[in-house]
Amino acid sequence: MSVHARGSRPRIAVAGATGRVGAALVARLAEDPVDVVALSRSPVSEKLPEGTQMIQVDFDAPATLSTALRGIDRLFVAHGTSDRQVENEIAMIDAAVQAGVSHIVKLSAMGPPTRLHPFDWHMRIEAHLAQCDVGYTVLRPSCFVDVLARAQAPVAADAWGGTAEDGLVNLIDTRDVADVARVALLDGEFVDAQRAYHLTGPFPVSMPGIAEELTRLLGRQVGYTRRTREEHRRVLLSYGVSEMVADLLLGLDRIFREGVLSETTVTVPELTGKEARSPGDWLRDHRSDFGQAS
Repeated sequence: MSVHARGSRPRIAVAGATGRVGAALVARLAEDPVDVVALSRSPVSEKLPEGTQMIQVDFDAPATLSTALRGIDRLFVAHGTSDRQVENEIAMIDAAVQAGVSHIVKLSAMGPPTRLHPFDWHMRIEAHLAQCDVGYTVLRPSCFVDVLARAQAPVAADAWGGTAEDGLVNLIDTRDVADVARVALLDGEFVDAQRAYHLTGPFPVSMPGIAEELTRLLGRQVGYTRRTREEHRRVLLSYGVSEMVADLLLGLDRIFREGVLSETTVTVPELTGKEARSPGDWLRDHRSDFGQAS
């Protein structure tokens, strides 16, 4: 792996260090000849890898972004889904360009132009990044397999369902996304390049297919109840999610149902040298979270 930056050891900042991809990325970079700076809007309670510097940033105080990025060579940007995602990521990107960061790796999303959140938010951020005079790598993963964590309590209660029907989606493990982000951040040969990678798992699955896999893993029957949009929205709200989150999840089900994210790419194995993890791998790792086996 080629590594080059200002000074003897590149300084890499990870914005969103407490997120699923960010946390995995920080752990991987700790083993590389780089200095890692973890940026977060909230104090980090979990232990960071030895040698990792922690800096808290406040998007309502732009000076904290400039201060945090001073002397940084490369930046990873991931912001949790929220109605401030566009505003905050653009502010981070602008601060990075002003600070002289040489390469930005942005976590985005795969899919066609759409009005559905958060896909449209990522489109707006990508469009802004494209106008900046900086090298960048945009990572466009398909849907994270971690979305299945929302099925854990319903599966345990024999009440899992939705509106995805038999639609196919190629789910990707966040650990594979972190592995690709690491490759992009350490690439010293094409620092000025502006590129995008489409990332998927090894094959597409359906939600009824996931139910069959859980049936095998748990040794008891797991079903996926087919609901109308109105029925499922009521169920989601009954779980205590916000109106915005309910709409986001209904939008995901629509994308699954229509097969929008069903394609398979080989980018993960080509860049990392390892096969992409399957949904079955993730389900086995989290089997106990779906309730007791019979």
